[in-house]
Order: sequence, then C-alpha cells, then structure tokens
Amino acid sequence: MSFDVHQLDAFILVGSMVTLLAILAVRISTKAGLPSLLLYLLMGVLLGESVLGIHFDDAALAHALGFGALALILAEGGLTTSWKDVRPAFRLGVVLATVGVVISIGIVAVGAHYLLGLPWQLAFLLGAVTSPTDAAAVFSVLRVVPLPKKLTGVLEAESGLNDAPTVVIVTLIASGAIGENSPLVVAGIVIGELLVGILVGLFVGFGGAWMMRRAALPSAGLYPLAVMTLAFLAYGGSAWLHGSGFAAIYVAALVLGNTDLPHRGATRSFAEGVAWLAQIGLFVMLGLLLSPGRIDLETIGLALAAGLILTLVARPASVLVSMVVSPMSWRETTFVSWAGLRGAVPVVLTTIPLAEGVDGAQDLFDLVFVMVVVYTLLTGPTLPWVARVLGVARPNDPRSLELDVAPLEQVAADLIQLRIPRESRLHGVEVGELRLPTESSVSLLIRDGQTLVPESTTVLRARDVILVVVPRHQREKVERRLELVSRKGRLAGWLR
Repeated sequence: MSFDVHQLDAFILVGSMVTLLAILAVRISTKAGLPSLLLYLLMGVLLGESVLGIHFDDAALAHALGFGALALILAEGGLTTSWKDVRPAFRLGVVLATVGVVISIGIVAVGAHYLLGLPWQLAFLLGAVTSPTDAAAVFSVLRVVPLPKKLTGVLEAESGLNDAPTVVIVTLIASGAIGENSPLVVAGIVIGELLVGILVGLFVGFGGAWMMRRAALPSAGLYPLAVMTLAFLAYGGSAWLHGSGFAAIYVAALVLGNTDLPHRGATRSFAEGVAWLAQIGLFVMLGLLLSPGRIDLETIGLALAAGLILTLVARPASVLVSMVVSPMSWRETTFVSWAGLRGAVPVVLTTIPLAEGVDGAQDLFDLVFVMVVVYTLLTGPTLPWVARVLGVARPNDPRSLELDVAPLEQVAADLIQLRIPRESRLHGVEVGELRLPTESSVSLLIRDGQTLVPESTTVLRARDVILVVVPRHQREKVERRLELVSRKGRLAGWLR
C-alpha cells in the first residue's frame, strides 16, 4: 500500500488533534482518580470502524508497535526511578515479578479452564497476559495517594520488572513451545533470557555512563537523545543475543538514571515526554483494534468472572507467597494486593497470540480488553479510600516535592528548583532553619509572581518556589534534607 504526501497531511492533522485531546484528558483523569489509559482506549474505540470509521486490524503491526511503545515506557520508568528509594523493596519486587507471576498464571489458568470452560492453551494465555501489573496505570492513580516509600518502591519495582518474564512466557505459550518441552526446559529458557537481558543492560548502562561522563557534546539537547539511544542499544543487543530486550532496557535505564550524568534533569524530562507520547499512541491503537460489535454478554460475563479470580484469588495468593522474602504487615500486604492494576500491558500481550494465529485469540483480546477496563474502573478510584481505611496513607505528608535540576557546569554545581506543596511542613519554616550544608544556599524565592532574595529569617510559605544552588556532590544530601523538613518540619533531624 502506497503512502503519499496527502495521506501524510491527513495523518498529521488527525494525529495532532488526538494527541492534544489526550494531553487534556490527563487533567480530567487525575481529578477523577482514574488512569488516563481508559480515556485513551475510549478515544481509540471512537476513532475505530464502528464509530468514525478508521479501519485497523493488523495484529502483527499492533504487536510490533506495542512492543516499541512498552520499551519506551520501561526506559522512562528506569530513568526516573530512584534506586535509593527502590533498593529496600527491590528483593520483594523481583520475587513478585517472577514467582508471583508464575503463581498468578497457574491460579487464573486453572480457574479459567475448570470454571469458565476455556481450553488449556487459552486458559494459560489468559493467566499469562493478565499477570503483570502496569506501571502507567498504577502510578497515575498513586500520584494522588501519599504512601510510604516502602510501598511505592515495591509497586514500582514489580511493575518495572514483571513485563520481561511475562513476554517470554506468553511467547512460549502462543508458539506451543511449552507443550513440546518439559517444565525444566521452559524454566531454563525463561531464566536464560532474563539473565542475558540483565547482563546486557548492566554492561550498556555502566559502559554508557562512563562514556557520557567523558563526552563533550556540542549541544545540551544531545544528552537526552544519547541516553535514550543507549537504553535502546541495550534492548536491541539483548534481542540479538536471544535475551529479554525488556529486561535489558529497564536495567540499562535504571543504571543511567541513577548515575551522575550531565543534564540529568533534562534527560528525565525528555524521557517523560516521550513516554507520555508512547502511552497515548499505544492506548489509542489498542482501542482501534477493538470492534464493539464483537462484545456480547458472554464476553462480558467471562471477563467479570476472570477478573474476580485474578483480583480476589490469584493476586492475593501471589503477594502472600512473595512476602516470605520480605515480610510486611497485613495492612501493607492487603494494599499491595489491591493495587495490582492492569493496564495496557495485558492488552498488548494479547497481540502475540493474535499475530501467531492462535485459535480463539480474537476472543481472548476482547475478553482481556473488557476485563482491564472494568477492573481498572473498580480498583483505580478506590485505591485512595483503601489506603485510608488500611491506615497506610500519610495524609499529612506532601505527595511529592516538585524538584527540577539545572546544571551549572563551570562550578560543578546544580540549581534545584523546588515548589512547596500545600500540605508540606516547609510552610512556616525560616530559610536558616533548613540547615543546608555550608556550600549550598537558597539564592532566590518566587512568591505570587514576585522575586526576592531571601535572608536567613525569611519565612517560607506554601506554593513558594525556591532556587537552591548546590555543589553536585551535595545534591542528594540537600534533596534528602529538604524532603525530611517537608515531612517533619523545622525540628527534623533534632528529634528522632
């Protein structure tokens, strides 16, 4: 099929309009406490053949584009993840992403076969594609819930790591390789691909960081591009070696994101923008794949039943077993079980059997699509309430400090921009009471659109923006200090 300049013009027009609407939808979804993916999926359905008439049914293309978008989302997740926050929960996140995934697959598969009547291959495919949690879905809701770093670290580590093993398992099931090989051989394949991906990711991450620290690129805009390219080099290199590209890109991005690189703030902002674009395109495309005319009462009934098995049995069981390596209180365990939101990843994974031509794959796609929408609507808006009821929320803590960092290369320093949230206990604190390291200083304060040079007795207020000049080697120490005062007030550090 040819593609001329007139079609390109139409594509740019429609694409820009859809993207602008999708960006505006983020604010709507945030206020409603819903993951934005639901609005994007709805936009795709409205654009599809059943409403506005855009025809799209190329499963192989959807599979390729979906994997590309997931790679971008994982790269952004690694680049923006703080290793010091995730490290205490990393062991539990790894177990949830591996052992927890296997347990979830088994329980859903058995229930789908014996209770819902699905053949074994479709039952295992249903268990596999619905086993991973989705970072985009989870954190679009958790942004409005102030949680301890332990819980956010667990959820972040799990959602960043569980895509890699799940993709391998779904591919093996769809291709029939699991039925042709013993469980030990299958386990060896999965573990081998993950290890190759992790090793490639570590090699590219540390090697790329070493190179970036010594490169003197002529433009600041090249640094974010170079970092993203390194992450995708890990993906491509791992795939070439028959390893997990998703494991490689996440690990490489995690290493690069936690290394002291030039223009790190600009790199994170660039990655976030690209990831948002990938999410918008991915969800709209998946909505286009759905034909509402195929959704009948039987599909809805199967989706509701499968969702109950996953939400009330498989997810809690996988969390409980995983807690053996890192025990948590029953309140935290219950919240982690309820917070296992599914998003675009399960729907993307159903394009694998679609592309492979597996019998019943179209019905599986429709079932998973309905299941994701219904249970995201059920669990997403209730997460803040569940957190309050279980007592794991911290209503007096700020949701997060809005920190942005600009490099001052000539003096090896950074300029931190901090916006004081309304709930922060920085409100009412004098600048001198921040007790920042000697070489750091609050250089400017912006209040109600007016700028002033603060003194040690200047009192900070909610919604103020302050600029702090920090030597690069002290940046993490200053950020920790600001976060501590924001949570505990002016006496933070004195009272233990």
